[in-house]
Amino acid sequence: MNTAVKNRIESIDLLKGIVMVIMAIDHVRDYIHFSAHYFNPIDPDHSTIPIFFTRWITDYCAPTFSFLAGLSAFFAGKKRSTRELSGFLFKRGLWLIFIELTIVSFGWYFDIHFMNTDLAVIWTLGVSMIFLSVLIYLPKTAILIFSCVLIFGHDLLDKVHFNGSILWSMVHDPAVFQLSKDHILTIIYPVVPWIGVMALGYCFGPLYNQSFGTSKRKMLLNILGISAIALFIIIRCANVYGDPVPFNYYPSAIKTLMSFFNVNKYPPSLSYLLMTLGPALIFLANSEKPRGRAVNFFSTFGRVPFFYYVLHLYVIHIIAMAMAQFSGFGWQKMILKIWVPDEPTLKGYGFGLWVVYAVWIGVILICYPICKKFDVYKQNHKDKRWLSYL
Repeated sequence: MNTAVKNRIESIDLLKGIVMVIMAIDHVRDYIHFSAHYFNPIDPDHSTIPIFFTRWITDYCAPTFSFLAGLSAFFAGKKRSTRELSGFLFKRGLWLIFIELTIVSFGWYFDIHFMNTDLAVIWTLGVSMIFLSVLIYLPKTAILIFSCVLIFGHDLLDKVHFNGSILWSMVHDPAVFQLSKDHILTIIYPVVPWIGVMALGYCFGPLYNQSFGTSKRKMLLNILGISAIALFIIIRCANVYGDPVPFNYYPSAIKTLMSFFNVNKYPPSLSYLLMTLGPALIFLANSEKPRGRAVNFFSTFGRVPFFYYVLHLYVIHIIAMAMAQFSGFGWQKMILKIWVPDEPTLKGYGFGLWVVYAVWIGVILICYPICKKFDVYKQNHKDKRWLSYL
């Protein structure tokens, strides 16, 4: 592998690692912060700037990772035939869905009865990979058009509802379903437009071919990233299309800004995707030759993102159990039947925002050496195919 290609892959791993580390802040906040039980952290009517920012900064994680997963699929295809890549994506997609329903679900709740099943980010990544396994047979222009139609047009479906339809909820309308007396299905991440986000990342793959010049790629990514941010501002200011909830003007300029940036994530609106993917493209454009200890630190997480994702859930939940015990609520309260901020017996539990950040740093420091060891093992055993699923 020549230096140019190596650096390009490292820049992708770096961005993956950064968003994975940032993602953990929100999950720690859910389990540790007192306000999680009282109000939506991005609701301008109740939130504060520090709480709002703590939640808002993590908005960049899911879109960036989904986009980069598509880009990584293109790189994986350079070592495989189209048929082999399709098979790999299809099997890995099924594997991710299985893991969402089992290991990840247990990590969130620690409930051996699995009374609450969430279809969240890992599920939608899995479904997106399954769709991509079919899309890769199409010309890349057709895939690009398909992606843009989903990303730019799916907000037209915001007012389309089929009450009680699990299938439609999986497609575009988040909902909660009482499947039985003791089992709830919560669809958090509908697959549209996430399928388009991953497919869009795949379409960006040719920009990293050796025949595509570094300066040309940098200029194009910068232009597209800046354009996405500009379009987000224009659409949001127009307040007509691009998000199901228009922003409001408040007497306070800060509250107005909070409302402006409080865009819909479930499902991700056009405004949300423009706001988040724009900076991601700019970062990729200007980080092709990363160097230093900090780069190595974050890139470690970026090379083993799925392993880290599962690991960090269990670390956070175990810490939350200890903190619940320490604060007098009892560790048993963290054996959850419903989503932790909605658990009525945990009202009054929680700590200040500085504790959230302290625990977040602790979680990262605990996970890093474990991820580092797994990364080294993975790099030294590339012949083991099963490692490509982790």
